[in-house]
Amino acid sequence: MSYQDLAVHTFTTKPWSIGECIEGYARRGIGGISIWRETVEGEDLGRVARQVRDAGLQGLSLVRGGFFTGKTAKERKDALEVNRQVIREAELLGLPSVVLVCGATVGQNPRTNYGQIRDGIGALADEAEEHGVRLLVEPLHPVYAGDRSGIPSLQVANRLCEELNHRNVGIALDVYHVWWELDLDEQIGCCARGGWLDAYHICDFKPDQGDPLLDRGIMGEGCVDLKGIDRMMSENGFDGMREVEIFSAKWWERDQNEFLDEILQAYDSHYR
Repeated sequence: MSYQDLAVHTFTTKPWSIGECIEGYARRGIGGISIWRETVEGEDLGRVARQVRDAGLQGLSLVRGGFFTGKTAKERKDALEVNRQVIREAELLGLPSVVLVCGATVGQNPRTNYGQIRDGIGALADEAEEHGVRLLVEPLHPVYAGDRSGIPSLQVANRLCEELNHRNVGIALDVYHVWWELDLDEQIGCCARGGWLDAYHICDFKPDQGDPLLDRGIMGEGCVDLKGIDRMMSENGFDGMREVEIFSAKWWERDQNEFLDEILQAYDSHYR
């Protein structure tokens, strides 16, 4: 069976090398790949780009940049330099976008974190465009607002994009982080009308998860209205790939071929 409308993030199959990811995804007819920096650390990025192309995979994003906040000017400046390196890596990998986990600094109030995120992205948007790399803000669930992301909802991400008003900034929507928003349909519509609806990540939110970071569910294991959100995305004109992004310490201890096959079975059940 072909899965040309599906992409997989390499962190989903974290135990695999980049070569194993490319081979394993392509062999199953999966259409795309989003690459985590950890997966290609120490690799020849130009060679990886050729491997992705030769396997017939479409490269979507490099994950992740961001973490723009900091209590000192030096911390914030250093963060910009790290993000410049991420942008260069995306270019070398032939990936058209970078996903931004925007950061939050403990001890700073939400407004300060938000302002530093806005200023950091604004400082890089033109430069990233020159490298052919689009910056994608990923809103994170509010549980991460204290130390990981000052963008805790799609509503706030839309506001950020509106304020930045830059053609090279968009949004990566992950159902794990936004499924709970009461006005999600309205916010997806706003995102689409603004031209920001760039990427779509899927998994499931388990209400009894054992870890807030490393116990995401395979589609169907949790409480997300997957078909409803998929319908919202389609009705608002999204025609890109669905990207599986699952962090699961439980599954990482098991055979990754088995894990990937379980994901594809769930995909068949919910999206075919």
